[in-house]
Amino acid sequence: MRASIPIRVLVVDDSAVMRSLLRIILGACANIELVGMASDGPAGLEAVERMKPDLVLLDIEMPCMNGLEVLAEIRARGLDVKVIICSNLTRRGACTTLEALARGALDYVTKPSAQHGVREGIATLSRELLPKITALFPARSGQSLIELPPVPPLVSPGRPRIRVALECPAPRVLVVGVSTGGPAALETFLPALPADFPLPILVAQHMPRLFTALLAERLDGLCSLPVREVEPITQAEGGVAHLARGEWHMEAAGTPEHCLLRSTQGHPDEHCRPSVDLLFRSAASVYGAGVLSVILTGMGSDGLDGCRAVHAAGGRILVQDRQTSAVWGMPGVVVRAGLADQVLPLEAMAGEITRLAMRHGKRELA
Repeated sequence: MRASIPIRVLVVDDSAVMRSLLRIILGACANIELVGMASDGPAGLEAVERMKPDLVLLDIEMPCMNGLEVLAEIRARGLDVKVIICSNLTRRGACTTLEALARGALDYVTKPSAQHGVREGIATLSRELLPKITALFPARSGQSLIELPPVPPLVSPGRPRIRVALECPAPRVLVVGVSTGGPAALETFLPALPADFPLPILVAQHMPRLFTALLAERLDGLCSLPVREVEPITQAEGGVAHLARGEWHMEAAGTPEHCLLRSTQGHPDEHCRPSVDLLFRSAASVYGAGVLSVILTGMGSDGLDGCRAVHAAGGRILVQDRQTSAVWGMPGVVVRAGLADQVLPLEAMAGEITRLAMRHGKRELA
């Protein structure tokens, strides 16, 4: 059997401790080759051009040239390399990380706290980093999709599958699930919705608590409609994007006319927090066939069970296509399960959603 080609990784970080931890973690992985390490931005940029790695683990705070400047130069030179940001879990670190994600970094990991020992730091960083590398390079990570059902025929992008009238009522809520690559995807998708968009928008993005608060602020400044991180109990409002708090689930309850969004840390069976599955299931229980759901880029399968609930209730499911997704994990499993009504490029998503939301129950004839 032919051996898989290892994932070639370059580390660019001015911290000797972080470089040491990453050397141990990456060196223990048979499918990863650590091709080099650099302790500052200029050296890292030179190494990217010379070594041509598949992936760069890039620190943000560095002397001479910081991570944002390195990332900008990588993109300006057209270097074909994926980037994961290594960030401190501080407000400043979170702000800079969000900016890096908007500029083309695909994901991030948080650096272990200096208060913890080496062994715990290695374990924590391994749990966070290695699945993300695997998700970015599935063909080289021993992953296989052969156990999944075959991909069903897809409808043409931009042309909805026709359903009978009873299956296709006017949408009453828009629910969105997203993970890896999400901040950049949301910065494309949400600002493209018009200021008079009539539906409540409920978004579950896999991120820590500090990051979602800053992401809501950032998106609010970019969008023509308001974007708010949800409070412990929030009234769902039409024309407002409600972003789930990091490390908290967002659950819909009540009626379509008076839907409350509750932040909870219950539901221990849900492996992601916030859980897309929980959000979609609860929205389907409140809005029934009026749910318009969207699965954007992300690793894993969170959202699959939620889409099953939306489908069973008669709602509509839109999925981002493989070509425009940073990781086609979450969207891909929904497509392979035969649940997607449409598979669309990210740039076409807002236009189709606006068309569906604005038609107020009118049926398309073609």
